[in-house]
Amino acid sequence: MSKSVKLPSMVQVIVVLSIFLALAFSFTTVFELPIQLALFTSWFVIIALGVKLGHSYKELEASIAKGIYNGMDAILILIAVGALVGTWIAGGIVPSLIYHGLKIINPNIFLLATLIICALTSIATGTSWGTAGTAGIAMMGIGQGLGIPLPLVAGAVLSGAYFGDKLSPLSDSTVLTASMSGIDVMDHIKGMSPASIPGFIITAILFTITGFKYGGQNVDLGRIELFMNAISDNFNTSLLNFVPMLIIILLLMKRKPSLPVITFGALLGIVWAIVFQGMDPIAAINTAYQPAGMDTGVAFVDNILSRGGINSMLGSVAIIIFGLGVGGLLDKIGMIEVIAAKFENWIKNTGRLAVATVGTSILGNVFGSAMYVPLILTPKIMSKNYDKLKVHRRVLSRNTEFGGTLTAAMVPWSDNGIFMAGILGVSCLEYIPYMWLAFVCIGITILYGYLGKFQWIGEKVEFTNYDEIENAS
Repeated sequence: MSKSVKLPSMVQVIVVLSIFLALAFSFTTVFELPIQLALFTSWFVIIALGVKLGHSYKELEASIAKGIYNGMDAILILIAVGALVGTWIAGGIVPSLIYHGLKIINPNIFLLATLIICALTSIATGTSWGTAGTAGIAMMGIGQGLGIPLPLVAGAVLSGAYFGDKLSPLSDSTVLTASMSGIDVMDHIKGMSPASIPGFIITAILFTITGFKYGGQNVDLGRIELFMNAISDNFNTSLLNFVPMLIIILLLMKRKPSLPVITFGALLGIVWAIVFQGMDPIAAINTAYQPAGMDTGVAFVDNILSRGGINSMLGSVAIIIFGLGVGGLLDKIGMIEVIAAKFENWIKNTGRLAVATVGTSILGNVFGSAMYVPLILTPKIMSKNYDKLKVHRRVLSRNTEFGGTLTAAMVPWSDNGIFMAGILGVSCLEYIPYMWLAFVCIGITILYGYLGKFQWIGEKVEFTNYDEIENAS
């Protein structure tokens, strides 16, 4: 006779989540231990609760494997991006972007330019990770040369990258959120636009105003010249070095799969390192795994141009694996479902509906450790509340994406937080205050909820009922 399985009580939910946060904080801050150990330890805390609720250990172990499998795309892309960054630095592609950027970008509008360039790149390619790993790294180098605080530059990079990511019909997160909400991709983009476009304009104004503070007389022209000389003395900075980036952007715009395209980009980097930088072929190939390292005599140039390589991503891969395991366990024992049920009695209007949806998505990032977790779970959990209030599903997808995508890089142990902090060289806690697009857009969508604007109440929509599909299967 099988043992009955129960959902956790709210007290049990609070206790386990408190232990999770305490482990993450104490391991990393108090004891200065790797976050990987905290996440791994959390597995057994959640497993203990799962067994108490009636789940077998085998079921819980399988949920860990399922959680990791669901995030395998992100893991593989992370590895490929590591190879791409390593070879693009060796091939002179990233150094050339920094060199020519320092020559042409006006310091007064640098932050605005960073926001716009990263937004356009992300819209064109549909990938915030690819944008951060190419244009983002270049803008970080230029910002350092101009004497602008790197957390501020990272905020502009991330605001632009995630704006483009969530509005691009090529983006996997955009397609996934629309699909899970049961609507068409363009309908999803239509739902996001009334909040995203004003949010981007406000963010652009903020970065423009802030940019003037660091322009003009604050710019150390001698340091810019020092950085440019360090790059030109060690790399061929020909405009031909932009060709691999243009090829990769074109392929991504044609909706070719991200993993093989990024891997192909890494191969182009190897070719460029051999042909244009004169590297030994074996050394050039090795930069895909381990960066060659730089010794230009300028510390920052050495630091930013010694990044990348698959090896540099392995610690991040471990964090993501453990984090995805946590997400799989939480989903299995029904913890997020219990939290959402508590929201249900509180949701009386569209304002509270927006708060609950955004909040659920943020919790999905915090405890699921991967952006895909809230994008998959939140629509399934919250959809009935939207139907009950007759709010269009495009509002569900908008609130899910704003809470899930825009905050993904704010969680230090999530896939996006790990990747962005590692690739940009700035910790999550440093750049979070400057992720202005996220704060502005979330504020706007919640305000719309309380004002009853852009809710499309009563408008009919054909949507996919995932509960019926699951029950039928």
